[in-house]
Amino acid sequence: MDRELVLIGGGGHCRSVIEAAESCGRRIRGILDLPELLGCRCLGYEVIGNDSDIPRYAGNCDFIVTLGQISSPDRRIELHRLVEEAGGNLAIVIASSACISRHATIMPGTVVLHNACVNAGARIGLGCIINTAAVVEHDCTVGDWCHISTGAIVNGGCAIGDGCFIGSGAVVRNSVSIAERSLVGAASLVTRNIESPGVYYGVPAKRR
Repeated sequence: MDRELVLIGGGGHCRSVIEAAESCGRRIRGILDLPELLGCRCLGYEVIGNDSDIPRYAGNCDFIVTLGQISSPDRRIELHRLVEEAGGNLAIVIASSACISRHATIMPGTVVLHNACVNAGARIGLGCIINTAAVVEHDCTVGDWCHISTGAIVNGGCAIGDGCFIGSGAVVRNSVSIAERSLVGAASLVTRNIESPGVYYGVPAKRR
């Protein structure tokens, strides 16, 4: 039987992860958040501590970082490092309605939310968010600490660098590469390789 989950971060993204975890039968011990929120609840689950309590639960619980990510993955990376330093285990949460090919690879710390699709040959790195209804097509590589946002489509053969954010409804054309830590705005269309980190918007997407 899977161990109970401890969620790190109690905001809006936490709510989505709770629903996904419940849908696939994962039990939740509680949430770690700011010290002043101790005892508060999110969808019925109690805030049972803060970051300094990670070692307390590392022996008998798994962890998922439930802090969202848009402009920077740095805080999420820091929280993952704290789990690793405490000897804790990062879980994988896949919503019951997500479609994951048995030929795809999902690395620890990643969450795949409802109605998302990860197709054959795709590889999703450490600590990623594959958000509601996002599509990662065949043979894509999504680096560590990425957020593929709601309804985004990453077409076949793409390579998304570490720490990228692909905004809601954005489309990345097949076989395109995107430099690490790039931000692609909502509803943008990426038709060419993005070779240097930055913020890209529009149809076609251009650096801003």
